[in-house]
Amino acid sequence: MPTFRERIEGGLLGLLIGDALGVPYEFHSAASLPPAAEIEFSPPAHFPRAHAGVPPGTWSDDGAQALALLASLLGSSTLDLEDFGRRLVAWYEKGYLAVDGRVFDVGIQTGEAIRRLRSGTPAEKAGPAQEQSNGNGSLMRVLPLPLWHRGSDAELVADAQRQSLVTHGHARSQVCCALYCLWARRVLQDVADPWAAAVTTLRSIYRSGSPELAELESTIRPDEFVKGKGGGYVVDCLWSARWAAKQRAYEQVVKAAIGLGNDTDTTACVAGGLAGLRDGVAAIPERWREQLRGQELVAPLLERLLQIHALA
Repeated sequence: MPTFRERIEGGLLGLLIGDALGVPYEFHSAASLPPAAEIEFSPPAHFPRAHAGVPPGTWSDDGAQALALLASLLGSSTLDLEDFGRRLVAWYEKGYLAVDGRVFDVGIQTGEAIRRLRSGTPAEKAGPAQEQSNGNGSLMRVLPLPLWHRGSDAELVADAQRQSLVTHGHARSQVCCALYCLWARRVLQDVADPWAAAVTTLRSIYRSGSPELAELESTIRPDEFVKGKGGGYVVDCLWSARWAAKQRAYEQVVKAAIGLGNDTDTTACVAGGLAGLRDGVAAIPERWREQLRGQELVAPLLERLLQIHALA
């Protein structure tokens, strides 16, 4: 069994590697992708890769925003939405925690939220809150929160929802983030069925008649097992990651996520983080760990995160 340290490292590197692996295949349908055996940082020569000017092994907005959240948590020793919002603006304007300082992709709702942040809107009110504004931008970055968090399950849920507000204010996005964070915590705790345990806990936290419970039961429908389409809708992303995470090994998980097509980097990021957390860093293929770019940005954050747990 992997150690606690190996799980934490596996979770963080697992999301970054999943993201980077999915970057060249983004926007392609499942039918147009290479076979799983050929899914690598560098696609087959004939494949019309997305983001053709981006070097192989480079994470996207998913990874950069996840690292920005982690850096904010470590720097503030709490979830400070204003600090996190400033770091998102720094990413967008200056390439903060982006590989090579280059921003090459940004989601529609996240872009709108950052423009609001730049104009002075409070961070907790910056995220669009309409029902149609439920992209996966707050879900894709949230894994560092349960990796860092040492509070109760209810406190973790509250913080998962609050961090979503900065870019995605609707209750649906908030609940998806909360469920994912509880799922990650149960994986870290090595619970036999971490998804089911997370759902049970979330149902006990949400009060009867609340909009959050309604979203959980009527829209997310956690008792169903849905394959998902690898799309950018937050619920579909969660479904897709859960389906991919059923695979037995990290490599199979991220390749299954990418094999769904469409928003390949985000699906593989969300699923890959969970697989790395489950299996530990050594389960991630060495070739991908060696070829991941930007590791000088990750190492100091990871070391600080591990120090916090060592001192607990």
